[in-house]
Amino acid sequence: MMQDLAMLKREVEKAVEEVKITDVHTHLFSPAFGELLLWGFDELVNYHYLIAETMRRQDMPYERFWALDKKEKCDLIWRTLFVENSPISEACRGVLTVLQKLGLDVGARDVAAYRDYYAGLSVGEFVDKAFALANLDCVIMTNDPFHEKERAVWLGGVDKDPRFLAALRLDGLLMSWADNYKVLQADGYEVDEGLSGKALAEVRRFLVDWIRRMDPVYMAVSLPPTFQFPEESARGKLIREAVLPVSREMNKPFAMMIGVKKRVNPGLGDAGDSTGKAAIEVVERLCADYPENKFLVTMLSRENQHELAVAARKFRNLHVFGCWWFLNNPSLIEEITRMRCELLGLGFTPQHSDARILDQVIYKWEHSRKIIAAVLFDKYADIARTGWMVTPEEIKRDVANLFGGNFWAFIER
Repeated sequence: MMQDLAMLKREVEKAVEEVKITDVHTHLFSPAFGELLLWGFDELVNYHYLIAETMRRQDMPYERFWALDKKEKCDLIWRTLFVENSPISEACRGVLTVLQKLGLDVGARDVAAYRDYYAGLSVGEFVDKAFALANLDCVIMTNDPFHEKERAVWLGGVDKDPRFLAALRLDGLLMSWADNYKVLQADGYEVDEGLSGKALAEVRRFLVDWIRRMDPVYMAVSLPPTFQFPEESARGKLIREAVLPVSREMNKPFAMMIGVKKRVNPGLGDAGDSTGKAAIEVVERLCADYPENKFLVTMLSRENQHELAVAARKFRNLHVFGCWWFLNNPSLIEEITRMRCELLGLGFTPQHSDARILDQVIYKWEHSRKIIAAVLFDKYADIARTGWMVTPEEIKRDVANLFGGNFWAFIER
């Protein structure tokens, strides 16, 4: 007996549409963080993807662009990318998807009406609306103990929203130790730039204190494609003698996002970052040498994706997640998700939003759900043709695991 493929397709699409999502990596903040939570039309259009795309078409000096106020930047981007050109890039399409899902008239191209709509909403109302439209259960933030404004909120005591979970970001510690060790000194930790004496023990104490303060799901760092381990640098010592022991002791996975080249075009600011191929051997070495540690890994280069999936087959302490940053494009999400299914079965987390503006969760999950559903249907159809019948309950189980269950099982084990 052959499974009805049309019915199978409907079951897969229904399960993916209805599943509640754990968004495992974002740059969002809860309303308790005030102005750090970005939302609204002007923020959405001023996203750095759109800035980079706009400045490719403008002869305007970068300094002149940055001197514009938020509304002026938004108007320039809108005119350049949406009026003078058709908005077919994924970042432009995302803006249109958000407007459509909010019930606004996309065809009218009425910027004033879009701004008026947002002006009529409170931040709390929009948080509720965004979570409902994206069908999110929770999002995991990126929380930096060295960011002055964010740090002040944490030290003052955060009114926690269970929909917004923390992740302890370590870039300031690992990538900028020479700039930030004095922050630890000012907080009473006995450290020095050379990491001598009891400094590493004090860094461990710092990490434990912030884990207790934030209750993060994991610790995370963004790393360049040149990252090596072990290495006799401040970063290498801090990972080996502080991060990995605390990660193991506190059962907080170490998330590595590998492959970003910072500010290849400094004039673009945050829009000036790029990507490069990294060495998969560093991931394999960490997983092999520290089997009691858990590692969450995503890599930025398309060329690293096959190697990363193969590495995940070999190490149960490695969990692969998401199509990060420049990979968050439909053609690449489809390609990478298919390849991961073929190598890892259902044992990974296919996507995260990486959203910096709350509105973005609406379009990123709208687009990703459809792609992931199509890949899943094809894979189920392949085994259905052998006579293997997949039940609706099994589909719901698999989908729930892909959109959060696998991640939480890895975190909690």
